[in-house]
Amino acid sequence: MLHLLVLILYVVGGTRAEDPYRFFTWNITYGDIYPLGIRQQGILINGQFPGPDIYSVTNDNIIINVFNNLPEPFLLSWSGVQQRKNSFQDGVYGTTCPIPPGQNFTYTMQMKDQIGSFYYFPSLAFHKAAGGFGAIRILSRPSIPVPFPEPDGDYTILIGDWYKANHKVLQSVLDSGKMLAFPDAVLINGNGGNNTQFTVEQGKTYRLRISNVGLRNSLNFRIQGHSMKLVEVEGTHTVQTMLSSLDVHVGQSYSVLVTADQPPQDYHIAVSTRFSSPVLTSTAVLHYSTSRTPASSPLPPAPEDVQWSLNQARSIRTNLTASGPRPNPQGSYHYGQINVTRTIRVGNTPGLLNRKQRYAVNGVSFVAADTPLKLADYFNIDGVFRVGSIPDSPPVSRDIRKDTAVVGADYRTFVEIVFENRENILQSWHLDGYSFFVVGMDAGSWTPDSKKQYNLQDAVFRSTTQVYPKSWTAIYVALDNVGMWNLRSEFWARQYLGQQFYLRVYTPVKSTRDEYLIPSNALLCGRAAGRS
Repeated sequence: MLHLLVLILYVVGGTRAEDPYRFFTWNITYGDIYPLGIRQQGILINGQFPGPDIYSVTNDNIIINVFNNLPEPFLLSWSGVQQRKNSFQDGVYGTTCPIPPGQNFTYTMQMKDQIGSFYYFPSLAFHKAAGGFGAIRILSRPSIPVPFPEPDGDYTILIGDWYKANHKVLQSVLDSGKMLAFPDAVLINGNGGNNTQFTVEQGKTYRLRISNVGLRNSLNFRIQGHSMKLVEVEGTHTVQTMLSSLDVHVGQSYSVLVTADQPPQDYHIAVSTRFSSPVLTSTAVLHYSTSRTPASSPLPPAPEDVQWSLNQARSIRTNLTASGPRPNPQGSYHYGQINVTRTIRVGNTPGLLNRKQRYAVNGVSFVAADTPLKLADYFNIDGVFRVGSIPDSPPVSRDIRKDTAVVGADYRTFVEIVFENRENILQSWHLDGYSFFVVGMDAGSWTPDSKKQYNLQDAVFRSTTQVYPKSWTAIYVALDNVGMWNLRSEFWARQYLGQQFYLRVYTPVKSTRDEYLIPSNALLCGRAAGRS
């Protein structure tokens, strides 16, 4: 009866009734995990670490009833899955009230016009350091061809850096004004040793969906003795390129095809931190089903320089001859011929406030309000946030201040966002609710003349991009999704300490054609409590 009620309510809210429904019930608990061979407290979903995969087909309606059995509030967010016209379900505190302890909340989402590889994760507090993450795969409808033969198998590979310390200890370090130490290890599907195995059969081809679900480090992925064919990036079919190794920056997802074309034995899968000292490496096993020979040394080497990674990033382009989730070529969207109406320059800055470490965007270090911003906007609650509380470009001064940073933007405009990284570490940025065209990246400072080198034909279309040390990255984005959307650092300690803001995409027209009504089961908290 509960499932039926939710279904009816969501259909009334705008979901297409003829599209299939998939129902999930998830219990969120703490439990013992042993990713590094020692007991740790982890966040489990139905007793699993990592959490269960979400399998779906484009346009499916996903109904996930989440029971929070933790002793504190909890939220799940959906990295790269665009909540079309529905930022109420985005699952970050700026849009969604947390699920109180001992209560449940039903997420109702549609995988509208999306295909590809994504993941979910806990967005509140520092829960991401305890687990609670898992993979999302959205398949193409049978009537829409993909630009490669159907693989013989499909594997999820979640990689990420990891700490031995409890996530609450890590959070207290940040709250005290200090930065975290370097991580202790790299995990592959929740394991830190050579304990994860992927079985293949001689001569067959497999799809590997690789997501970096870690907290800070870029990772390099490679398979001993095997090449990989890149075919998809966060929902975009790419020009198919053969790779010996792949840099996966924090928050990013890729699909590669691997053919088991080597002598039948076991081979190392190696994952190493990039741009770090020391370098952490973890391994898994590619196991041929008839193998009697264990994997042996040496491990395949990882690239060492930044330029190699930059060159690889520039080579990743959209496959203009492939169909997307709808029966029209992805390349029919000629983004290079659309006039850019606004340029927003985003600069990241570290600093101290009251002797405590903070991070800022354009001089503003984000602090959460007492009420989710989307609810305050919907109910016209004054004093929660102010549109324009963060400038459109980095200030000359490196001083920082705290504020609930919100950038205002008009619906259906086409904007350029330039990420300017003046620091010596690699940055990774994600925009909720959208994918964008990564039109350019280079070392040094961005100037208007940098536009001359933009790729205005087949730039990759994705939701998370990297910015190399002392470099810039430029993206184009069509603001066609009304709502309040989080633009954040994927370096999770920096996000926690203020390196984020919200983009308010606004239209004065109140129509369910542009934005769904607030869900009837929406949790209301802060100054929105008790409203209807």
